[in-house]
Amino acid sequence: MSDRQPLIVRLLKGFAMFWWDFLVGDTPELFVAVLVIIGVVSLVSETWHANATAVVVLPVLAITALTVSVRRASNAAKRK
Repeated sequence: MSDRQPLIVRLLKGFAMFWWDFLVGDTPELFVAVLVIIGVVSLVSETWHANATAVVVLPVLAITALTVSVRRASNAAKRK
């Protein structure tokens, strides 16, 4: 008898692995940063009804997250 998993299990695993790789990829810190940014912007917008502030906070947080990620990658490349 074969040790292969049923087709539905393989399909579900493949689907989950695709989305993990697509969303998280090589930099899980950027995925976490996106979730935090979305959470902060939604809190600012919904809790304090400060949509203008949310519009300013979104790009500032996104640029900050990308800058931190690039610096970490640059420092890691320099150490190699």
